[in-house]
Amino acid sequence: MADRVHPRDSPPVSAESQSASPQDSSVVPQPLRPPPSEKPVPSPGTYVIQIPKDQVYRVPPAENARRYDQYTRRKHSRSRFCCCCCWLIGILFIFVVLLGIAAGIFYLVFRPEAPKYSIENIAVRGINVTSPSSEAAISPEFNVTVKADNPNDKIGIYYLKDSSAEVFYNDARLCNGALPAFHQSSNNVTVFGMVLKGNGIELSSEDQRSLVESQTKRKVPLTVRIRAPVKIEVGSVKTWKITVKVDCDVTVSELTAQAKIVSKRCDYKVDLW
Repeated sequence: MADRVHPRDSPPVSAESQSASPQDSSVVPQPLRPPPSEKPVPSPGTYVIQIPKDQVYRVPPAENARRYDQYTRRKHSRSRFCCCCCWLIGILFIFVVLLGIAAGIFYLVFRPEAPKYSIENIAVRGINVTSPSSEAAISPEFNVTVKADNPNDKIGIYYLKDSSAEVFYNDARLCNGALPAFHQSSNNVTVFGMVLKGNGIELSSEDQRSLVESQTKRKVPLTVRIRAPVKIEVGSVKTWKITVKVDCDVTVSELTAQAKIVSKRCDYKVDLW
């Protein structure tokens, strides 16, 4: 008996043919195959899909629209802040450059120099300390002569009211007063006097002892402090009110009207505001 040869791609056996010959047990049923698809199914793997640039949509999907709106707002506000900071830095830089140029031109034209101050004479009355057991309360009077030198050729100085002058021995203030108000022209030396008074000044026992020893050695150290509001005159223009601070360390031979200055040194500085 010859073997049957089944074709490789035989069509599926229909139900009718199966029912027509149920007694033929030698026929092997073939599995049903799906009908061939019109589109080919790619084999599994990794693929790179290229989409034309004009078909890429820049509008976010609806579920991300709110997040996209928050992100764009934050980005715009940050860019505005950075832009404002850049503008502010640029304006400040330009202002500093212009200020430096103006200061350079001012220096080249006017050649400003700091004024100089010195104590020329001190006469003392009302202090009679001869021993450590002397009366503590004193009422001294100091006549102080000050020399102010303005070496500038084109700059004048207006000395205003509300000035102050004080004389100290160690930390004890002996007297106080004020400077006269006057105008000092350019390239001028002005010598003026001040009358400084103290009333009921009480010295500690240590200061009394030190003062007696200093008079015995004929070297009494004093400190003269001057605070004067002034205005600088440049041509026809006056500056705002500034404060001149002069601190002078003066050593006198004695605390009498015949006192002589043994040594002196003055420091000068200005408060612009």
